[in-house]
Amino acid sequence: MNLTLWIAAVLLAAIALAAGLTKLFVPQARLAAAKGGGWTADVSVGFLRTLGVLEILAAAGLILPAVTGVAPILVPVTAGCWVLLMIGAMMTHGRRGESALVLLNLAYLALAAFIAWGRFGPESFTA
Repeated sequence: MNLTLWIAAVLLAAIALAAGLTKLFVPQARLAAAKGGGWTADVSVGFLRTLGVLEILAAAGLILPAVTGVAPILVPVTAGCWVLLMIGAMMTHGRRGESALVLLNLAYLALAAFIAWGRFGPESFTA
């Protein structure tokens, strides 16, 4: 179970890091023109960049606390925050009629919920 949770955390961290770096460094117009990126045209550049920073922090929060042993409780807390972020993403894509992206966000949500459950519960770092 511990190995499965590590794999899930690394996978989700890679997804969060890639998404965050994209939102932080790719111009908004280019993001808006990409498939599934139309929502970025409806938000401010500041919001988009802030979201990118939060996703990068999420990537760090899913891995670094456990690896360093410093505040490992942050791993399931970060996963729980990712669940909330994915609910927002699902609502955004749902309003735009992008059902495939809603399902993708649901998969990310499930992965984060699994990490939160596992690290708060049976495979807690503090136990």
